[in-house]
Amino acid sequence: MITQQIGIAVVAPAGQALDPRAVERGVARLEQHGCLVNNYYEHEAAHQRFGGSDEGRLGQLRAAIADPDIQLIMAVRGGYGCSRLLPYIDYEALAASGKLVVGFSDITAIHMALMARTGALSYAGPMVAVDFGLPEPVQFTLDDFWRCLSGPGHLISESVAGNPRIQEEGRVWGGNLAMVVSLLGTPYFPRIDDGILWVEDVAEHPYRVERLLLQLHHAGVLERQRALVVGDFSGYQLAPNDNGYDFAGMLAHLRATLPIPVLTGLSFGHIARRVTIPFGAQGRLVSDAEGFRLALSDYPTLRSAAAQP
Repeated sequence: MITQQIGIAVVAPAGQALDPRAVERGVARLEQHGCLVNNYYEHEAAHQRFGGSDEGRLGQLRAAIADPDIQLIMAVRGGYGCSRLLPYIDYEALAASGKLVVGFSDITAIHMALMARTGALSYAGPMVAVDFGLPEPVQFTLDDFWRCLSGPGHLISESVAGNPRIQEEGRVWGGNLAMVVSLLGTPYFPRIDDGILWVEDVAEHPYRVERLLLQLHHAGVLERQRALVVGDFSGYQLAPNDNGYDFAGMLAHLRATLPIPVLTGLSFGHIARRVTIPFGAQGRLVSDAEGFRLALSDYPTLRSAAAQP
């Protein structure tokens, strides 16, 4: 059981809060959990669709990294904006601080870049406005986050039929598919061999999902992995000219084409009920007729973060 007070910095490296009251609720809920919260996001400083100017958002990150009371750096929300900041983030200082970046969606870019530049791990987990700040948050999402952070390991268990029977081990990485592919060929794309890649996205037609995954395949990324685990891909609309081409049809084509097993049913994505996944943890994936289990280990926890000077 973690007994020390948890320090959380609230930052907005991507989009501005759609409802500033959600940030207030999220901060209050974190404080009710016993956390010390330093909120570096100012809704009045939002610029265009972003949580501040580029320099302002970098300033939030720099202040959070330098704050000695902080163990977790939690994003307000995703949206878009992290890509603009990637060349200017001090990854070495972030890694040396031992602070854990928490978020998903557009925050995938920071997870990827931090791993590529320093090898440091981070957390694909809930965010202040869109999870903690909901009028009625999903308790599973929050509880799974705290369980994962407490360590020393974490188990994701999903009940789903139709997946191949496999047992694989490797480094677990991934996140928002569009963000992962956007970094291909850049210094912010980590070289991970024998990994377990998970992906999710929202409002992407199945043909776009197929195209992005085939790009990873053609670039030689997927052949270096042990398995591909598919999360939630909702919010898209089919058209009359699809003629039966839907997500299931796309998935069947990928399973016949890709050189690695493809699993579905991961509770991760732009959905309210979501697991937390430490980006870069070691994973053991076991799939059978009833579902799959992904056991995660060797990742930083609140204990290790609190031990930092």
